[in-house]
Amino acid sequence: MDRISHWIDGKVVESTSGRSAAVFNPATGVQTGALDLASVDEVDKAVAAAKAAFPAWRATSLSKRAEVMFRLRELVDANRKEIAALLTAEHGKVLSDSLGEVARGLENIEFACGIPQLIKGDYSEQAASGIDVYSIRQPLGVVAGVTPFNFPAMVPMWMFANALACGNTFVLKPSEKDPSVNMFVAELLAQAGLPDGCYNIVQGDKVAVNRLLEHEDIAALSFVGSTPIAKHIYETGTKNGKRVQALGGAKNHMLVLSDADVDMAADAAIGAGYGSAGERCMAISVVLAADSIADELVAKIAERIPGVQVGPGTEAGNEMGPLITADHRDKVRGYIDNAPGEGASLVVDGREDVASEGFFLNPTLLDNVTPDMACYQDEIFGPVLSVVRVSGYQEGIDTINASPFANGTAIFTRDGGAARQFQFDVEVGMVGINVPVPVPVSYYSFGGWKSSLFGDTHIYGPEGVNFYTQAKVITSRWPDPSTSTIDLGFPETR
Repeated sequence: MDRISHWIDGKVVESTSGRSAAVFNPATGVQTGALDLASVDEVDKAVAAAKAAFPAWRATSLSKRAEVMFRLRELVDANRKEIAALLTAEHGKVLSDSLGEVARGLENIEFACGIPQLIKGDYSEQAASGIDVYSIRQPLGVVAGVTPFNFPAMVPMWMFANALACGNTFVLKPSEKDPSVNMFVAELLAQAGLPDGCYNIVQGDKVAVNRLLEHEDIAALSFVGSTPIAKHIYETGTKNGKRVQALGGAKNHMLVLSDADVDMAADAAIGAGYGSAGERCMAISVVLAADSIADELVAKIAERIPGVQVGPGTEAGNEMGPLITADHRDKVRGYIDNAPGEGASLVVDGREDVASEGFFLNPTLLDNVTPDMACYQDEIFGPVLSVVRVSGYQEGIDTINASPFANGTAIFTRDGGAARQFQFDVEVGMVGINVPVPVPVSYYSFGGWKSSLFGDTHIYGPEGVNFYTQAKVITSRWPDPSTSTIDLGFPETR
């Protein structure tokens, strides 16, 4: 059984806290590792290492920082299969999905390679007589990230690539459910030439998170996870004077209008609803079906579900793996258990014919769901797709906009006017038009609205660069000393 420890100041550091957590292979239910859980003292050591490394890393040239990112890009690319295998072993997602996660994370490293261009300031010559004004962006110092189980490689890359490229040093607290991939990536960062102490990992639970939130040397913290914890992270971090971006949960809707290609919509609902066993914050969990095509759409989704191959992610041909833990599987099963009693129709029951080993559920389809039901209101985070029937466009928009979650949404239609109106009307941060999972490319930024985001800055891309830097404006004059006089008047530019 593997022991998974911390990465502090460029090396593996075993914990002395005396606390540990079990790491499982979700496909078998067998424990594969024991994870060290950090003490407050161990978190402090990681932060101290990052603080000590910051002055030299901040002073490192932009071209050198970009060189490290370019080298990391090549190392991640060369080790795609190894990273994907670690993801599948501890998260359970199928290998093709794991490889996709690595590819999307790699895009963020590629974006950070352009840091010399991304961090450029502005310059105004002769803003006033003999005076020039210019702006620069400088790193914050030691920054931290707390990341979720569902994308244990990609989400840290959303954070640390920009943070390091901007000249900060970084402390990561990954999910305790699938931590090994980040230790592997830490070794790749070292191979890429990142100095010791610039990137640190503390394994742990809420003890580590709370210490990061209160630590006076942490300047900023990024978080991705559930809405209740995101709210706690934001409120606690900002109360302690930190810059915080905290991305929360989702209940993503896909509106299918009467003119849509129903086969295309059904295919999209399968992929977006059941991919990665629904454990995606951008998963489609609600299909809003126009009444005129609802019966046909439900039938087409139902007839496709038996074709979804469920099984261990390591086996070729499987398209959906297990859920992350037994507890989470049982929680998702509880929503299926209760839905018929609330009035939903159980069209396809994912509790049937489930593998006896591991934490599996099969795809579930619920019809005639209404917004007052728990299966609609809560972020289930599992392979459960709910169909809500609506009269048409306006009821669909009203339903989406009434939701407290506003991460992603999609519309399926052949009507360009309706699509354009949808992107104007919908109160959601990321919108897909005939695209069911509208995750922005790396040179835009990712984030929702309402209870799906706390803070005013989205993650990665241009907003990520802004989050990990602070602006400084310099007003400069080089006059002839012989012309110096005392002037108590208010400075003017004319």
